[in-house]
Amino acid sequence: MYAGTVRYSSKKLLVSSMLIMLILLTISPIVNSENYFDNVSLTASLPTGEKELHLLRVEHVLVLNAADDANTFNLRYVFPPDYQYQVPILLEILEDSTANILHYQIEDDVNEPNKVVNFTIGNMEKDESVLIHFSCWVLVKNHEYGDLPEYVKFPKKCELPEETKIWLSSTEVVQAKSFFIKHKASQLRGVSNNLVRFASEIAPFIKEHNYLLFVLQLNLGIFFSQDAITTLLINGENVGRSHLGCALFRANNVPARVLLALPDQTFWTQMHYMFEYYCPDYGWILIDPTRGKTPYEPRRQVINRVCYPEDEDDTKADYIIPLMKGEERWLWIDNENVYPHYVDCDEESKSKMFSENEVTTDSFTADYVFLLTQLVFHQYEQWLGENLVGENLMHFQNATCYQKQAVGDLCTSDDPFEYIYLMDKAYDEYKEIDF
Repeated sequence: MYAGTVRYSSKKLLVSSMLIMLILLTISPIVNSENYFDNVSLTASLPTGEKELHLLRVEHVLVLNAADDANTFNLRYVFPPDYQYQVPILLEILEDSTANILHYQIEDDVNEPNKVVNFTIGNMEKDESVLIHFSCWVLVKNHEYGDLPEYVKFPKKCELPEETKIWLSSTEVVQAKSFFIKHKASQLRGVSNNLVRFASEIAPFIKEHNYLLFVLQLNLGIFFSQDAITTLLINGENVGRSHLGCALFRANNVPARVLLALPDQTFWTQMHYMFEYYCPDYGWILIDPTRGKTPYEPRRQVINRVCYPEDEDDTKADYIIPLMKGEERWLWIDNENVYPHYVDCDEESKSKMFSENEVTTDSFTADYVFLLTQLVFHQYEQWLGENLVGENLMHFQNATCYQKQAVGDLCTSDDPFEYIYLMDKAYDEYKEIDF
């Protein structure tokens, strides 16, 4: 074990070890029972320059009320996926939670890369109210989109990757085939065949069009349907703007999809909606409908869910403003007698993202930290909720303890090497589990 005075003097050795490990990971097949490395992109080339690492924390306060006696039930709540430039680290149930949580685990949702935390909650009596208060820690390797070309040609459908084509659909809230949507999409595109330019037109348009009508709705506290057509006519909240943005892209044969996110805003909320479009030979590019800006850097929010067309066809009414319909869901309860209780996001249920710290380091170290966090998280996810006993339970507890220490250190330090050391220890403990 390193002593405090030795640990930091050994950085050169640690960096050398990191280099060797990264190259070995690149050239060697790595398989476990989950085969999760199929989705981890590795490279032996060493990038130059510096990168920012951001430690973000999402905090959820969820109050559940029982309209009648309720037997044990399951609550599924969105959990940040390992997606693009973000990777989750840890889930923490906070001490003021009053719900009888019998069991919880992180699970893959039906569609990749989405995940949920699945809580099993004990019996509730009629009129009983309970609280689940939990945090999700997330590491983001920032991307400033400096490599985004200024000109990208609009794709033909046959040129698109097959897995992106489902986000060309016309759905209940993203009416991409509507005459009004197609007409506005054509106006915004004009005669240009530049997709990047088109995105730069859509981002401010969905925010600023009919803005006085939005202000009026906001001041009156009355929002109506958040589908694309209604939002085109009278503007809307971030969810409606996201649907409108997706519809305008899809009308031009460009895949676009809604994201559930929590951004860097000063107030508590229910859930924030953003969206992204697919740029050929580059990937998915984020648009913030509230600020009217694209591309939007990943350090500014935690992505909680990538919405599919079936999400768009299974929306709900807003918990606080009942006339506002068309929101994709972020929680599911399998007992009709239990419902989430939202008041005004100052009281009762609410969510918020906190930016805990930023670390700037060389690109190689940043990439290694990100990869190591992926490795540890997938081990953590695999064993969380398993019925471990004896030495296996001890190794799991030791590993999660190291993860918590690593998060605590990264909260206050501008040096990632202690985080690396502690996450390495966590990974070693997980590999000792023999189940």
